[in-house]
Amino acid sequence: MGGPLSRFWAGRLRACLGQGHRLAMACAAALLLPVQADTPRALLGPSQPSAALPAESARAAADAGHAALRSSDIHPALRSTEASLGLRAQEAQQCLPGELMTWGDGDDRAVARSPLRLIYRHASAPPGFTEAQVLGSVQRAALAWGACGPGAEVISEAAASLPPVAGSVPPQVVIVQWSDLGSRGNFGLANLAQRTLSLGPAGFAVLAARNPRHPAQQTLQMVISHEMGHFFGLMAHSRRCVDVMSYYDNGRGAVCSTRDGGSYKAVAEYRAALPTACDIARCRALNSPQ
Repeated sequence: MGGPLSRFWAGRLRACLGQGHRLAMACAAALLLPVQADTPRALLGPSQPSAALPAESARAAADAGHAALRSSDIHPALRSTEASLGLRAQEAQQCLPGELMTWGDGDDRAVARSPLRLIYRHASAPPGFTEAQVLGSVQRAALAWGACGPGAEVISEAAASLPPVAGSVPPQVVIVQWSDLGSRGNFGLANLAQRTLSLGPAGFAVLAARNPRHPAQQTLQMVISHEMGHFFGLMAHSRRCVDVMSYYDNGRGAVCSTRDGGSYKAVAEYRAALPTACDIARCRALNSPQ
């Protein structure tokens, strides 16, 4: 969707492409990746001589082919990161009472009970993305969102019979396409009126040119999952940092929340790549009421 989310996409792209960021972690933080990046050397602190081990322990470690490492040898910043990763996983898997909170920037609404039909159009995809890769990402997102009620079928354009006039697709059809016009300069944009989920070739092309080692497939998964959530009726954005339907701030100084009150910046990317327990709970409340 537009508005604050559009500002979010644009801001994260500028941050990633700017100067002065630590390579792997900074780009992951800027471009909405699930946490898969290697820990940068800057987080490990200065090298320290290893403490002497008792002879038996040293021999055992050598025989096992492992380097001995005590918790006291781990840099505090890395310990903090590990703790945040564990909390993030718990938040993604659980939705506790009181955690269904949004920014109030939209009104969630139930969708038709018949399954969505997502048709993927590969034309204009940037280099580096095969049709099979993108179809796989759409299918994973559709399978995850399908747990909340209405299911979803994913097919390629070649296997679908589309109407000849743009904008005349049936209500339960969504065209997943690559279009800078449709994405309006964002990495992705859901247009519920035109029934399109547009991915932005320009953003991914710039990312590939500036940082070819960046795992753009993971960014793509998060973008597809987020935009697809709008077609399942989630119009408002979540204030839980971990939710795939979240954004991190409202552009006026307020930031998203974590369960321990810490910063989402403690790890490379706090947001999940697929819908979390709270994302699904919101969707079920809309589409599968008890």
